[in-house]
Amino acid sequence: MAGEARYDEIADFYASGWGDVIDDPASVRLLALLGPVAGRRVLELACGHGRISRELARRGAHVVAADLAAALIAKAEAAERETPLGIRYLHTDVTGPAALAGLGLFDAVACSFGLSDIDDLDGAVANAAAALRPGGVFVCSLLHPCFPGGPGVSGSWPSEGDYRDEGWWRADGEQSSLRRRVGANHRTLATYVDTLRRHGLWVDELAEPEPAPDWAARRPEAARFPVFLVMRCVRAGDPPSP
Repeated sequence: MAGEARYDEIADFYASGWGDVIDDPASVRLLALLGPVAGRRVLELACGHGRISRELARRGAHVVAADLAAALIAKAEAAERETPLGIRYLHTDVTGPAALAGLGLFDAVACSFGLSDIDDLDGAVANAAAALRPGGVFVCSLLHPCFPGGPGVSGSWPSEGDYRDEGWWRADGEQSSLRRRVGANHRTLATYVDTLRRHGLWVDELAEPEPAPDWAARRPEAARFPVFLVMRCVRAGDPPSP
């Protein structure tokens, strides 16, 4: 339950830093790749305090959202009580074999910057795929696995290592405020794509949105490289019977 402790300890910091105005380039692109969601069933994995879930609900989706951190789910539920949007929040480990049992199938599953926080990537992707109807889409955003960082900005992999060093680590860049607190799991791009493919999620579109101009202006060296990666995958249909 290490992931729970990481975010429970910084829930106030996280919620105050990432509000409901969805204008950051990676989230804008994630929502664009999801496409129209009105009337569709959407599941958000690693929903945090619910900012993406609320935007999806405002766009007409029927939303179920899950997260491991009790403190973040509490904030999401408080927002739902204050302004009801019909979102169902679950406090659960989305990698567990029965985490999403009984929810039925979804038209789309979203995960905004959550995969690198989840220690068991295979379990999370397996559950995302199992939750999708054939032809449904899984859309995720993350810090680009190939991002090397820059002065004061940690890259995707440990500063004393290299791109091939997979595993959890805690950033040390002074401008990497969130990941200095909670760390992240680094995986190569091949690991992500192979894991998705192994569970019947086929990459349909990739996007590498540029960071916001103000972010880039403060970090010009880091902004020379791909910072974000957004992927849309399609759930393969069941194989034909022999």
